[in-house]
Amino acid sequence: MVVPVGSCEQHGPHLPLHTDTVIAAALAEALAVRRADCMVAPALAITASGEHQGFAGTISIGNEVMTSVVVELVRSADWAGGVVLVNGHGGNVTAVEGAVAVLRGEHRRVLAWWPRLSGSDLHAGRTETSLMLALAPEQVDSERATAGPMPAISELMQRGVAAISPSGVLGDPDGATADEGRQLFDALVEQLVQAVAAWAPR
Repeated sequence: MVVPVGSCEQHGPHLPLHTDTVIAAALAEALAVRRADCMVAPALAITASGEHQGFAGTISIGNEVMTSVVVELVRSADWAGGVVLVNGHGGNVTAVEGAVAVLRGEHRRVLAWWPRLSGSDLHAGRTETSLMLALAPEQVDSERATAGPMPAISELMQRGVAAISPSGVLGDPDGATADEGRQLFDALVEQLVQAVAAWAPR
């Protein structure tokens, strides 16, 4: 079972609230195309987005509740050979890692996968904008795109996005293209396929 894990949070003035969910779901579907043993579940679309508090549209269930949700979800999938969590939102890391620790303690098979792109920006910048231009261009309002700062992760988690970037953007969407998005997406699909192959060889 493959579960896309996204979020419902602001992505600047130019991207939709469900950007992370769109990307995670597309990656999960691409994995299922490559592996016939993978079934894709509906996405977890409201997760832990506390660092985006204060922006219109952002809703969050917090780390504690999300941890419980992921634990119970994986427990309920005992009929499957394992569960792959395809994560599209970095703010979920605390909840997902906590859930995985509980589940592995129960000897359940679960893989938490996160995208890894060198040189990518943090949030609603060129990387996510390019991916959305490739996956859902009709949902990108490029005319409203604006640049924001690139803080350290520690500062972001301590202060929250609103205190650092009034626009909600952490990076610069300038130069984003659908072609770049397709290249990024293909690279992420390869990462995901290889990670699942190492975890569950056929």
